[in-house]
Amino acid sequence: MATPDFIVDLRRTIGHRELWLTGATATVTRTAADGIGTEVLLVRRTDNGAWTPVCGIVEPGELPSETVVREAQEEARVQIEVVRVVRMCVSGAIEYPNGDRARYLDHDFLCRWVGGRAGVGDDESTDVRWFPVGSLPDMSARHARRIEVALASRPGDEVVMEHDPR
Repeated sequence: MATPDFIVDLRRTIGHRELWLTGATATVTRTAADGIGTEVLLVRRTDNGAWTPVCGIVEPGELPSETVVREAQEEARVQIEVVRVVRMCVSGAIEYPNGDRARYLDHDFLCRWVGGRAGVGDDESTDVRWFPVGSLPDMSARHARRIEVALASRPGDEVVMEHDPR
């Protein structure tokens, strides 16, 4: 993932020490092309080859709901609308290949595709695809949980608050 400028600036001062950051994840859905069933949009990350929902770091002054809309356009070239926030979670400690460490307070959203042809939009991903809900690729427990909660959510449900699975 491209590191936002405000984090690059912080890292000049604090080095690799752990940062507490705000993240946002979009489980983007649409009706399957055949009109039956639901598909989920996933991106394949450049840095580790993992399939994940669209996600990113919330920029200073940005609402997490704005982050997912921006990230969907940047990463996957699609326009989305936020349906609802479904989950807030705290990640475990994450160490990146360069030694940077962080933990995240993530905001997970159920989103609906409204336009655009899905495709790689920047250097953060190597592939972007729609997957049928019943045929999602292998992914980490933390990202699978995001999708699970989003797909199970219904209007009026309370936001799930939990720690990410490890």
